[in-house]
Amino acid sequence: MANKEYSIQQEQVARFAKAMGHPARIAILQFLAKQTQCYFGDIHEELPIAKATVSQHLKELKDAGLIQGEVETPKVKYCINRENWQLAETLFGEFFDGCACKNKKESCCE
Repeated sequence: MANKEYSIQQEQVARFAKAMGHPARIAILQFLAKQTQCYFGDIHEELPIAKATVSQHLKELKDAGLIQGEVETPKVKYCINRENWQLAETLFGEFFDGCACKNKKESCCE
């Protein structure tokens, strides 16, 4: 069996999708995306997310490159990583646009 590698784009889509694979992370991303500047405060006070898990979710999003932040004692400042946000938008758009049945009116299984 030949060793087949995934494309860089496939790996990046999977990384973004994995980071976005929890409703709390989606809520964090939506909250940060609506901010006009970096958010400086405790996100758990703004969203229905337990304080104990916020840092874990922020770490996952930061590790995937979807957000960026700096520790400014005693709070943390976070914002959307605009470059990777645009990359995710492009990659997910290409992924969903790649469906051959996108413009068909009937299901391909009928």
